[in-house]
Amino acid sequence: MPQLDTSTWFITVISSSITLFILMQLKISSQNFPPNPSPKLIQTTKFKSPWETAWTKIYSPLSLPQQ
Repeated sequence: MPQLDTSTWFITVISSSITLFILMQLKISSQNFPPNPSPKLIQTTKFKSPWETAWTKIYSPLSLPQQ
């Protein structure tokens, strides 16, 4: 059974990789991408919540009297 000659495999793999890379770069560079979005100033409206006007006391468990 003859031995498989692998001496040309390296150059074949390298050349095909370079070719694929160049083809992908050309394909990507031919695409038209939209421009970067510019920031839009949005006026936020402040809604009055019922709990903002009333004072609410929050008890910490450590500040409660010992039982």
